[in-house]
Amino acid sequence: MDPDVLLVGCGDLGAGVGGRLAARGHEVLALRRRAELVPPPLRGLAVDLTREAPELPAMDLAYLVVALTARPRTEESYRATYVEGMGRALDAVDNAGLAPRRAVLVSSTAVYGETDRGQLLDESTPTDPADGPGRMLVEAERVFLRRVPGGTVLRLSGLYGHGEPRLVGQVRAGQVQDEHRWTNRIHRDDAAAAVVHLLTMEQQPEAVYVGTDDEPAQLGVVAAFLGDRLDAPPTPAADPARGHGKRLSNARLRETGWVPRFPTYREGY
Repeated sequence: MDPDVLLVGCGDLGAGVGGRLAARGHEVLALRRRAELVPPPLRGLAVDLTREAPELPAMDLAYLVVALTARPRTEESYRATYVEGMGRALDAVDNAGLAPRRAVLVSSTAVYGETDRGQLLDESTPTDPADGPGRMLVEAERVFLRRVPGGTVLRLSGLYGHGEPRLVGQVRAGQVQDEHRWTNRIHRDDAAAAVVHLLTMEQQPEAVYVGTDDEPAQLGVVAAFLGDRLDAPPTPAADPARGHGKRLSNARLRETGWVPRFPTYREGY
């Protein structure tokens, strides 16, 4: 059976998306530098997209998912991965004469930059990245939407959920800083489910969605919740009047019928 799903990138999130699609009966081909790290039943194809375009096998392409990871967090790395690397993958799709029915690019809410006003941001908020990696994500979104007719961008907030989250280690060590800052997060399983939902829902998705849970929360509030359960050192209390940073809304994604399994940090952690 020819693959009908192409994953461009197969890290933890990509593998979660691919596994869900495979469970639905799809044959998934995943591009990754080290194909042996692609988990079964997904099929791996080794390629370094920062250097070369892949030669795709015969496919009956239904779904395309771009879920890349760039290291380190520099403008150069993000350009090589998200802009140039994704471009090579899209070249390979074009060269193979393929046109997916649905396509999703996993982006980041880093495209919004930072704000000190704590206002609620959504898909209508203009992008205003604060650094080079954010600017490269904005450029990647533009390239994707231009080259993939009907494609959808999913801007994810902070991912957590597999392994011990970094915040848990900070709480254990009593090293939580900037407790007044607003934070936004989404469980990795909910993020993977959101990608699959956008690929398979009955109505045509819109061009951009914010993927985050139901409740922005100040860092000190989340840390205190964790500290109570970890018998950890006390965390400085968050003051709502001193809150700063961005708060994100998932209303548009919720309206499509997506329901997070972990609607807040309480269920997720």
